[in-house]
Amino acid sequence: MITNNLLIKLKERNRADAEQAKAQLLSMQGKIGVLAGIQVELDIRHSASSYDLLLITRFAAMEDMEAYLAHPIHVEVSKYIAEVMEASASVCYGTS
Repeated sequence: MITNNLLIKLKERNRADAEQAKAQLLSMQGKIGVLAGIQVELDIRHSASSYDLLLITRFAAMEDMEAYLAHPIHVEVSKYIAEVMEASASVCYGTS
């Protein structure tokens, strides 16, 4: 199992923008066959160093993650996120 965690800091750090970004990310659920799981969490701390959203995606294999990254639905959602995002950080790992 491959898990990718993406932290997203928004340009406009308010609840409405965070909720909209969450909805956009979750719109991929059930539409991309290789996406084994998706979870989006909103930050509750709201400190200067915190990120606003956490996107967790899961895949059966690295090849599935690569297919997800190139999938047209993901590409469209990524365009939206790129417009509202100030910074990001990620960790991708595998478990057996």
